[in-house]
Amino acid sequence: MLKLKLHWQILIALVLAVIAGNLTGTDASLFGISFFSVYQFIGSLFLNALKMLIVPLIVSSIIVGIAGIGGGDALGRLGGKTLLYYMSTSLIAILIGLLMVNMVAPGIVDGEPARDMIGLTGNVDDIKGKVEGKGAGDVVDVFLRMVPTNIVAAAANGQMLGLIFFSLLFGFFLTKIQEAYAESLYNFWQGVYEVMMLITDWVMKFAPIGVFALVAKVVATTGFDAFKPLALFFVTVVFALALHFFVVMPLLLRLIGRVNPWRHYRAMLPALLTAFSTSSSSATLPMTLECVEKNAGVSNKTSSFVLPLGATINMDGTALYECVAAIFIAQAYGIELSFATQFTIVLVALLTSIGVAGIPAASLVAISIILATIGLPVEAIGLILAVDRVLDMCRTTVNVFSDSCGAVVIARSEGEQGILQGKI
Repeated sequence: MLKLKLHWQILIALVLAVIAGNLTGTDASLFGISFFSVYQFIGSLFLNALKMLIVPLIVSSIIVGIAGIGGGDALGRLGGKTLLYYMSTSLIAILIGLLMVNMVAPGIVDGEPARDMIGLTGNVDDIKGKVEGKGAGDVVDVFLRMVPTNIVAAAANGQMLGLIFFSLLFGFFLTKIQEAYAESLYNFWQGVYEVMMLITDWVMKFAPIGVFALVAKVVATTGFDAFKPLALFFVTVVFALALHFFVVMPLLLRLIGRVNPWRHYRAMLPALLTAFSTSSSSATLPMTLECVEKNAGVSNKTSSFVLPLGATINMDGTALYECVAAIFIAQAYGIELSFATQFTIVLVALLTSIGVAGIPAASLVAISIILATIGLPVEAIGLILAVDRVLDMCRTTVNVFSDSCGAVVIARSEGEQGILQGKI
């Protein structure tokens, strides 16, 4: 009997979910049980299963990866390359978003600001006064969570940045203690990592069902009518994301990684479809690790360091979206932003994309920081909520793909062979 590969199963589930969600809506039921509640239950169950894996997988993979790298020089080199890649790709994504939103001007309709037709409120003169002279100083607070006061509480609250920082320190100093203790600890964490990967394999068998439920729930809730008033904004974001996904990333893979981009798309397809349906880089991390190691051929030493870090701080799609959303809101209010203010938006989008958690709709928090920083009313976020859920799915896919490209590019720069060479 022919067994479909996982990515085909997920793709079929996506198509069926769009049809089912559109047909059933939020009210249809069978035997007194609404289809929407079934979608909600199954989707939540699948997401919970993925989230269950995150903390032990991140801790074990980073500790094993860092301890496996060894000395401080090797760690510093790998860490430097990783941060340089993540900062560079996020900046490129933001600049693409900035260019597109200024060219298309989705907040201007027939030469007039769109505030009245999309229900924006507030006194424009007061808002203009607040926009002037604002800086990015308030963003520093976002990074205080990097050093948690309680590592257990950080894990329980999903503060991944603090968890990663602690794991990096633990893995690094594991190499500094006596060999007898180091070996025992290393074997323990290696064992935890191997078990977590097996559990991941098991959970991923249910991915098509989970994806179906998650996407059907979104379609049933939003339908297609919500896109009409914000169609130009939606298209602007999607086109900008597509440029980054289909042009920038393949060029990096080809020119710097010296690998075939098409093979990488195929290798990452299950993870990309999972990212699209879950809207969470963190929840997709188990699948991302599996695809990068098993399909793309990147070593565990590299992937276990680069990917967990990327799932938390590398948010190309999110950074792009934050930039477009903030300038769209300003355009809709009829406010012309100066070069200095737009530069501030770029800077704050870059910083908040690092600090934002890899969870659904977390970018709304980052957008509120940007709006407050430049003096725009935070309530204006409400106008983009109608299309935010679907755009969240799109930008998370870009986030995850950028992480995976980073793992490949960095692995190749470290001299790893056989990447994207086997049968995919």
